[in-house]
Amino acid sequence: MYCAVVRARLLPRAQAACHKARRNATSSRNFSGTSLTRNVEQFSELAANSGYAEDMYEAWLKDPKVVHQSWNDYFSQTRHVPRSVGGRPAAAGVSIPEISDPRTVERSVRDHMAVQALIRSYQVNGHRIANIDPLDLEPRRSEIVIPELGLEYHGLSEEHLDRVFSLPFITHIGGSEPALPLREIITRLRKIYCGSIGVQYMYMPKREHCEWIRRRFETPGVTEITQQERKSILQRLLKADRLEDFLRLKWPAEKRFGLEGCEALIPGIQAVIDTSSALGVDSVIIGMPHRGRLNVIANVCHKPMKQVFTQFKGLGMADEGSGDVKYHLGLSHEVINEVTGQPVRLTLCANPSHLEAVNPLVQGKARAEQFYRGDVAGEKVMSIIMHGDAAFAGQGVVYETFHLSELPDYTTHGTIHIVVNNQVGFTTDPRVARSSPYCTDVARVVNAPIFHVNGDDPEAVHHVCKVAAEWRAKFRKDVVIDLVGYRRYGHNELDEARFTQPVVCNKIDRQKPVMKQYAEQLIKAGVVEATIFDKAMEDYKISLDVDYQNAGKETHIKNEDWLDSPWPQSFFDSRDHVTIPSTGVDKALLAYISSKFAEEPQGFALHKGINRILNVRRELAGKEIADWAMAEALAWGSLLKEGIHVRLSGQDVERGTFSHRHHVLHDQERDKTTYRPLNHLWEKQAPYTVCNSSLSEYGVLGFDLGFSMNSPNALVMWEAQFGDFVNTAQCTIDQFVCSGYAKWRNQSGLVMLLPHGHEGMGPEHTSGQLERFLQLSSDSPDDFQSEAAQPSYIVDQLKRTNWQVMNLTTPANFFHAMRRQIALPFRRPLIIMTPKSLLKHAEARSTFDDMVVGTELKRIYPETGPASADPSAVTRLVFCSGKVFYELRKERDAKQLSGKIALVRVEQICPFPYDLVREELAKFPAAEVVWVQEEHQNRGAWQYVQPRVNNLLRLHMADPRQIRYIGRIASASPATGNKNQHLKEQAAVLSATMDIPNQIG
Repeated sequence: MYCAVVRARLLPRAQAACHKARRNATSSRNFSGTSLTRNVEQFSELAANSGYAEDMYEAWLKDPKVVHQSWNDYFSQTRHVPRSVGGRPAAAGVSIPEISDPRTVERSVRDHMAVQALIRSYQVNGHRIANIDPLDLEPRRSEIVIPELGLEYHGLSEEHLDRVFSLPFITHIGGSEPALPLREIITRLRKIYCGSIGVQYMYMPKREHCEWIRRRFETPGVTEITQQERKSILQRLLKADRLEDFLRLKWPAEKRFGLEGCEALIPGIQAVIDTSSALGVDSVIIGMPHRGRLNVIANVCHKPMKQVFTQFKGLGMADEGSGDVKYHLGLSHEVINEVTGQPVRLTLCANPSHLEAVNPLVQGKARAEQFYRGDVAGEKVMSIIMHGDAAFAGQGVVYETFHLSELPDYTTHGTIHIVVNNQVGFTTDPRVARSSPYCTDVARVVNAPIFHVNGDDPEAVHHVCKVAAEWRAKFRKDVVIDLVGYRRYGHNELDEARFTQPVVCNKIDRQKPVMKQYAEQLIKAGVVEATIFDKAMEDYKISLDVDYQNAGKETHIKNEDWLDSPWPQSFFDSRDHVTIPSTGVDKALLAYISSKFAEEPQGFALHKGINRILNVRRELAGKEIADWAMAEALAWGSLLKEGIHVRLSGQDVERGTFSHRHHVLHDQERDKTTYRPLNHLWEKQAPYTVCNSSLSEYGVLGFDLGFSMNSPNALVMWEAQFGDFVNTAQCTIDQFVCSGYAKWRNQSGLVMLLPHGHEGMGPEHTSGQLERFLQLSSDSPDDFQSEAAQPSYIVDQLKRTNWQVMNLTTPANFFHAMRRQIALPFRRPLIIMTPKSLLKHAEARSTFDDMVVGTELKRIYPETGPASADPSAVTRLVFCSGKVFYELRKERDAKQLSGKIALVRVEQICPFPYDLVREELAKFPAAEVVWVQEEHQNRGAWQYVQPRVNNLLRLHMADPRQIRYIGRIASASPATGNKNQHLKEQAAVLSATMDIPNQIG
């Protein structure tokens, strides 16, 4: 709290009183300090009765600890010391009268403290009545009454308006002036906090941050801009406005999700880029929804207008793929910044209509580029995310993404968020679309400053955008710009907004476009001439007409023109597109990695359980055997040696949900002391990043997908804690992972590891939703081709399919799957149903011989036992996938049916291994063909496998057999929650497979 120090009359016994003040200071510690009025009364009482108020202040100057904390706070926040106290001169121009009446002392202190409280109220609450809405929609913000901003609330009245008050140090409204009349104080505060900008920042916990923002908004003259900046703003507004008008006239029946009503976004985002470029940024990753996207592509990213116009022509695709609508497309384009003259690469990420789904993907791409460039503080690479107001408040992925912003392995060192706030969500009024005052309130969870700004005040927009860029550069933290505008037309240009917002539409009809408003303002001020402005509009129209004519000559749309993640052509040219190189490695390398993986770090206090785990690892290494954890280490370690960055991300991945991995060892005696074995294999190796994520699937999967799109020379994996938890990331899977290549030509080698298997753990800890991935697969049941025997068949099949889906049963196959993901001449996502019980299963082991040079991924494991020796004796050919194989084999051996029942494991389910399955079908021509799964009939792989096997039998082998299902019956729930019921069901599956009649429940 702030006021000029009111001092008692100097007493003759000053020295004795000073000693008395020190001695009696203890008694002041009994003052509660909880009431402003009570503090004033106590201070007055001290001044009147003990006569040592001045001396207590002087004592405090020498040692703040001698007074109670409340008085310490009181004295600490005093900016100007009157007259001469402790050798400090009084503030110039401030008249502090001699005060003898204690009541006068109380009034003076109270008034100064009240003024200070009023200033703080404007800093905290001024934004609530700021003029940020161009339409001034109901309720009128100008009519909102905030009691804290009134004189009466603080015990002040109009008689105080012309009194001069010294200014506390937390405000900069005075500039070099130490004191101002209250009337002028209020005038300046209202201009700063209640004008076209509303600043929300006082909730931030760090004083340094609040102080920085105050200086950037309160200092007199700080918001002024140059004449050249004004001209630049007008030029950018002109292009934004005229492009929308041109598109509207040329394609009146086309959806474009125009920017009319929020055109200030274009000069605003360019101000962000200009400022960031001047501060050293040379790469900007951008995400945004469809509102205004075409304008950003053209006037911010400077995509050639001819290419933009071709998207309206309805042309066919020049290459394979389904493509996407024009307002979802991305790009990657280098421009020369017109202000700094420096090159800046602008990447706009492709985004579907799930508006905020792209947010974590943008962060992942930005983080990846920072990582590979060694940009450890985000000085060169930054991200900008634009949002719609309704989506920002309504989509949970916004919250998830904000909570990644300061996590060590996920931070992008500050993101600038711009909300293009048109104050309506499709047809939904904001009063029924959110429960918070602002659409931006979610950003407060990370204490991000929020700048609300009137979109019809381009200069205010320019200022907050510059400040936002400077904030990000200074503090490396997120910041939000709430650009408040409106939507001149409906949700899209074919939509009738008056159905649901008639009053708003009437206001919009009367609202002059911001470009015209600003042009008139600058012309009236003499900044630009009307004739020059008119000519600039005509020149831009001529330029658009020329591009329109040239676009008419194009015959196809080239997808490569719209890539947001272009990879170097050398990556594709250097690969063998016919065969897959061997994924095996030298046995000596396997032995070395396994020994290092089992090595106990020196000078490290390990948990006794970790010691046991390391002992087991050493035993396995000595026997040249790998369990699942060892296979992971061998695969990833061998890739690290080859210069491939390996990143494993997800909930609890460092230890592993099932405590099998332990890739981060923790010292039991020193906090934050860890050892990561795979980062200590060789002096020169690629980095291994293993990082526990926040408890998020949607956000983190999107982040790691974005990370994987940056470089082909990285193995990026996201692991679900349980496969079931992939449910909450389904939007990212549907919109990006599954279809990203078909729509946008985005290549990604992302690996999704989904723990899967029926082990009696209940309906939420059982299924990785295998059936969903198979249903979304793009391979056809009729796609068995005659050239299956050709060397290129496997590569071609993988390339034609949108992703790979596997349910692996051996550590060696996992090893090869990881290495094949990097060996392929292209990238497709890999979905693996990873095991749970098999992680430590005694039979789920592989020898090093299964991983040496010359070995490869087994798409299927054929029958190799007695049934294979005499195929004619086999009565049942069982195809299965996953850990149920081990249970079937155990049951078969127990029933002594090894010569009658053949077991074939399908490891790579998609793309379907037609060639190998056909070989097994032909090998056992007299056997009944069945598919056995532990999942329910409406789940798992059955509905995917059935048409493919039947097509093989009927169309390609002229075989009358049909595959039959054995497993649990269809169920709405993925698993029972009762352990006994689970065991009964599992036993029934095994019995039915062995031809022992039983009801499968």
